Amino acid sequence: MANPWTGEVALVVGGERHALKLTLGALAELEAGLKADTLVAMIERFEQGRFSTRDVLALIVAGLRGGGWRGEVADLLSAEIEGGPVGAAKAAGQLLARAFALPEGGA
Repeated sequence: MANPWTGEVALVVGGERHALKLTLGALAELEAGLKADTLVAMIERFEQGRFSTRDVLALIVAGLRGGGWRGEVADLLSAEIEGGPVGAAKAAGQLLARAFALPEGGA
């Protein structure tokens, strides 16, 4: 089960439940592959609904790696993600939110 207090988000990929997390290393990898100047720019794109599928995939990969996954981007290209593209986008948005804020009701 994912722990929102540590920034984790649950996502089922290929029938297997994963805890995604944006660790410092995962954030650095994400930043290196961004098609935006900064993480703030990516956050703004998500807030404004202007994100691309490439953004969603990059966030999912970074979150999976932060959660300990050792796969490659190619492994996800044909993988079944629970909730489809909408579920993946929701998980990506939650990852960004949880990486930089406490869960709702947190102090």
